[in-house]
Order: sequence, then structure tokens, then C-alpha cells
Amino acid sequence: MSDKSPFIVSAGWLEERLDEPGLSIVDGSWYFPGRDARVEYEAAHIPGAVFFDQDLVVNPDSDLPHAVPDPLTFERHVSSMGISRDDTIVVYDGPGLMSAPRVWWMFRSMGAEKVFVLEGGFERWRAEGRPVTSEPTKIAPTAFVPEFDESRVVSFDQMRHIVEKREAQIADARAPGRFAGTEPEPRPGLRSGHMPGAVNIPASSLSENGELLPLDRLRETLEAAGLDLNKPVVTSCGSGVTAAVISLALESLGHKDARLYDGSWSEWGRHEDTPVVKERK
Repeated sequence: MSDKSPFIVSAGWLEERLDEPGLSIVDGSWYFPGRDARVEYEAAHIPGAVFFDQDLVVNPDSDLPHAVPDPLTFERHVSSMGISRDDTIVVYDGPGLMSAPRVWWMFRSMGAEKVFVLEGGFERWRAEGRPVTSEPTKIAPTAFVPEFDESRVVSFDQMRHIVEKREAQIADARAPGRFAGTEPEPRPGLRSGHMPGAVNIPASSLSENGELLPLDRLRETLEAAGLDLNKPVVTSCGSGVTAAVISLALESLGHKDARLYDGSWSEWGRHEDTPVVKERK
């Protein structure tokens, strides 16, 4: 087994291929209010990169943040970005492994196979003196024809059943205080705590300096948190973004039965009748 994820590419690898046909570079940055990912992209981005707005490429009929769009909505947005399903797609974000894995997961869920995450993110790319531009990327619209794998997504009703029957392990990527219920949720109207049976695997624990941990350390971290890597896992977080960091880690280790609860705590925590566990301070 290689010591690195097969879904990660280095800055050097990408820089050598910037002008290659069939390469799509995607800025998948997303931040909480107070930092504007689109404004940052327009000010500076990797040459040829397009911006994937995680607040825009969503299910328009859902009131939940970042809800996975239906295939036709995804096709419309991504085709307008000039991305084909057969392209080699490299996704990055600012710090390296925060929101890019969510876009990686979405593309793979929609049938793209050659999808990667840039290690170190844009911040390292820029710090290393690699090419950066503020020029708008010229886009030739294409046709991204999705093949949506619904089995990769867990709905609210399915999550209720999973929690009740303990049919899968639940890995929660939120910070420990939010998971424990000792710190408030950043979104208003949500109860604090976690789903019964869930284990806490903060997304930040799976990377160092914007790089996904080597495979042996990924395995150690996940198992130390209480996951049995031979059994099904459902990943969750606040709104379905950083849950994909755990999904990336699991798939990097060859785990074949990992799904993502798209509504995550934004959905579970707002219902009054969902079971919630809180830890004492």
C-alpha cells in the first residue's frame, strides 16, 4: 500500500500540467461568514481555475445549507464551468483540506472518476511562489453528463433508521466541543450534542499543514477514534462539508461502504424529536 492517498496530487505535479488539455482545476473554497471565498478567488487563483460556489451548486428546493443538487442542476452548473466528466479534475481550497474534499466527493458521486485534491491548498501554492493570476478564466461550456450514485448519500429518514437500529457507524467531523455539546453551534436554532452512537473524528485530525495524513496514520487515527474499518460508516458534520474529509480518508484506505449524511447536524439538530447526546462539562 502506498503511503499516500491515491486521490491527492502535489503542487509540483499540477504546475507541470497547467496547460494540458483535459485538465480542470476547481477552486472549491468555502468559509463561514466573514471570509468570502469568491472574492478571494477573483483576487487570486491558480491559472485556469474555475470557482465552484458551494452555496450555489445546491438543491434549490432545500432550505438546508449545501444540500446535494439533483443531477440536472449539477449538470447545468458544472457544464457552464467547462468541466467534462472525463476530465482530470483537481480541486483545491485555501488551507488545503477543509472544503475541497466536499467538491471532490460531489464530483465522484456524480460519476467523475479522475478527481483529486491538491495537497497544501492555495495558501501553500502561493507561498511557494507558484503561478497565480487574477485574470478571469476563459471558459468553453461543455456537457458534464452525470451518473449520480444515490447510494453515496444518506437522507434524514435513512439517518433516523441508522441511529435507531445501529446499522452503521457514525463518524462526526465537527470540533470536539460542538460534538460534546459543550460549545454552541455556529448556526442559530440548533441543539448541541451528537447522534447516539456517533464517534468524533474532527476533520482537522486527519491532516497536517494542509496535507492528508499518510495512510498508516489515517488508519491509526480512525481506529483510535473507534471506527471498525471493516464495517459500514456514515460521515456527518455541521452541514455536510467537512464530513467529506472523513469520506476522503476512508476511500483513500480502500473502504468500500462509506456514505455521507448530507443534512448533517444542520438537519438533525434542528428537529425537536431527534435523539441527541450531550456530555457533561
